[in-house]
Amino acid sequence: MKDDEAITIKLTRDQAFVLSDWLYEVMFRSDALQEIVSDRAVWSPVYAISGTLDKSLSELFQPDYAERLEAARARLRAEMYGDDEEG
Repeated sequence: MKDDEAITIKLTRDQAFVLSDWLYEVMFRSDALQEIVSDRAVWSPVYAISGTLDKSLSELFQPDYAERLEAARARLRAEMYGDDEEG
């Protein structure tokens, strides 16, 4: 195994959309990630993931972004927890 061998992570579109929004929130709108990440080397994969999501998701640029995001979150919650909105 080579150290520079790429790894592929597969996400559903809803997972990618929700993750992209969360990364944006913790990276650019708060200091939350800086408080969590003590090793600066972690920023390299975080930026790679964030950049890949930004390039792949047309939803990020749609005028109904908030509605699409909430719908994706609701679908993921239902998928993980069923109809229990508390989950």
